[in-house]
Amino acid sequence: MAFRYSIISIVTALSLMFFACQAQSQQQTAPKEEGKTMSFRLTSSAFQHESTIPVRYTCDGPDVSPPLKWEGTPDGTRSLVLICDDPDAPMGTWVHWVMYNIPGDRTELPEDVPKQDVVFGQIRQGINDFKRIGYGGPCPPAGKPHRYFFKLYALDIPSDWESGLTKQEVLDRMKGHVIAETQLMGLYKR
Repeated sequence: MAFRYSIISIVTALSLMFFACQAQSQQQTAPKEEGKTMSFRLTSSAFQHESTIPVRYTCDGPDVSPPLKWEGTPDGTRSLVLICDDPDAPMGTWVHWVMYNIPGDRTELPEDVPKQDVVFGQIRQGINDFKRIGYGGPCPPAGKPHRYFFKLYALDIPSDWESGLTKQEVLDRMKGHVIAETQLMGLYKR
């Protein structure tokens, strides 16, 4: 009886090893899936995620917008929306930049985007909480650092809405159409 169980145990162990080797062999030789996109990612050459935003991009400097670059835009993206805000502001979240109708195949914005209704031929800008069109950089009260979130949304629809919309108006119009989002967060204190 004991001999029979030993043979069964050996056969079972050999079978498991055989199937494990087969599975590993299939994994190694399986072709890679075509068309997979890398993860959606937003970066800036001016500052790293969770690091200090240079004075140049704040109200203490020339107050120009930072250069932004993204990769991994998902298939089916018809347009992009960019919103920058500060959730640490004393009166609640403060909006610094609202931009939409960014072409789905675009991958970057240069430094110092003009503060105009329409830039680069078709990209539209909204109203920030400074009551101005375009980018308004960090300008917090003295104290601990504030967090500034640059949020990029990939939409499955064109966002060719009129210029001058608020953050909330843009968020309302893009409801149900966001297929991916990414963010870059910078810090600034005075």
